Amino acid sequence: QVQLVESGGGLVQAGGSLRLSCAASGRTFSVYGMGWFRQAPGKEREFVAAIDWSGGNTYYTDSVKGRFTISRDNAKNTVYLQMNSLKPEDTAVYLCATSGYTKVVVAQYEYRYWGQGTQVTVSS
Repeated sequence: QVQLVESGGGLVQAGGSLRLSCAASGRTFSVYGMGWFRQAPGKEREFVAAIDWSGGNTYYTDSVKGRFTISRDNAKNTVYLQMNSLKPEDTAVYLCATSGYTKVVVAQYEYRYWGQGTQVTVSS
């Protein structure tokens, strides 16, 4: 049984920063790609960022490029999402997920296990 637990969400003013963490257990974390997704009220869940098993390759959706950074610490079984220059449109529940592949994966259907999410609210 794989468990993913997100933390680090909260309320922040526009222009501020947050660092999300996703702790994994129950699986060999270091061999699989990880991703961050978000879902705003009334909207579909969307891809935010992904990282491969080694941390050497990353990919971002256009709207967060240059502002968000995904990283991982395999020794701690944790993936991070550093979010800078936050905007009100970044407000959403942020979820992490793990795929069945070692590479970077963008498609949601490729992700097998999901966390419950952490709320990020950016005020204007």
